Amino acid sequence: MPLMKVIDHFNNEPEVHVLELRNGIRIVHQHLDRAVAHCGVMIGSGSRHEKQKEHGLAHFFEHCLFKGTEKRKTFHILSRLDAVGGELNAFTSKEETWVHASFLYNDYERAIELIADIVFNATFPEKEIEKEKEVIVDEINSYKDSPADMIFEEFDEIIFGKGPMGRTILGTEESLDVFGSKHLSDFRKRILSNGNLIFSSAGRIPLDELVSMVERHMGHVKLRKASTTEKHQFAYKTQHIESIKEIHQVHYVMGTPAYAFEDERRPALGLLNNLLGGPAMNNRLSMNIRERHGIAYHVDSNYAPFSDCGVFTIYVGSEKKHLEKSKQLIWKELDILKDKALTPHALQEAKKQIMGQIALSHDSGSAIMFNLAKSLMLFGQIDTLQEVFRRLQLIKSDELVEVAREIFDPNKMSSITYSYK
Repeated sequence: MPLMKVIDHFNNEPEVHVLELRNGIRIVHQHLDRAVAHCGVMIGSGSRHEKQKEHGLAHFFEHCLFKGTEKRKTFHILSRLDAVGGELNAFTSKEETWVHASFLYNDYERAIELIADIVFNATFPEKEIEKEKEVIVDEINSYKDSPADMIFEEFDEIIFGKGPMGRTILGTEESLDVFGSKHLSDFRKRILSNGNLIFSSAGRIPLDELVSMVERHMGHVKLRKASTTEKHQFAYKTQHIESIKEIHQVHYVMGTPAYAFEDERRPALGLLNNLLGGPAMNNRLSMNIRERHGIAYHVDSNYAPFSDCGVFTIYVGSEKKHLEKSKQLIWKELDILKDKALTPHALQEAKKQIMGQIALSHDSGSAIMFNLAKSLMLFGQIDTLQEVFRRLQLIKSDELVEVAREIFDPNKMSSITYSYK
């Protein structure tokens, strides 16, 4: 039996390779001729894969991976890459969990061995995980002290209800309290399957050397067969919630369900979102509300697609006396996008802007690492920048108007307002 099988070799991007070890772990690697390299393991499970009584377990699991393995204590885990100037980190989202590292390229094997040890050999010692609960409680409380973060957590419950997608990733103090070592071990067994793990790499290393290292440290792991993932149905009903908080600024979020990753309308909504309230300082909301009227410091929009659903939101933070005016200006911009098609010149400028932003994101080695795994997990392939740009160029003005009318429908919008007395 061969060590691995080649899934694909992208002829138009010869430096990107996708392979699979015999135990089902997929490897995706892009060669970057840089001194700094990046690699990590993506587990295709996050907080949405928790069961009813597991609220916060995915995030707790990620934290506790660092609390000791069969051959290392916490100190040795944290020092292994720090000692050579590298960085080790992890995070949990609604649909994925990452353990990843950045380091000088000649420390590849040090990073791979450490990540493998953490992911597959963590022992979850009871004494250490009890201490980690206190750390996460502090993290929960820090969110409670940040209304600009908490309002989005609450808004997710409006969109997705009280199931895993609508719950906070962090959990609660009460839900954390019941978790022990067995909960973590059982959760790991459930999520580490042969279709749910991707080792992603971006750096200066020959492919055969990389594969040999991954095989040496991860190829022996026995993984269970992947189970079929059920699609979740969300019974969305519009809501408008107002809460009084001990704050000094009004926080306002409005939004609605949106398209999933695989929806053919996703690129159009992504372009609309970028034009309306994306990261550029010249987005329409910022130019109108902040620059022209000077009534809000922070205003933006966000489109977050998931595997089978999505969310579109607009956020503004302002003085209480400016909130209604801010809402009026937001709807003015939304109505323009619904009623007036972009001119050919404006459409091309919007496309040039988002393509430039995408290209800049690919200048980050860690972003490349994350994007390679995410694309492979969701679509089973890696698109080149040229292919991404080609799809953006196909978007027409009337398509943007059609998407705007569907997503920016006031009858589908919900909102949350945090105000003060």
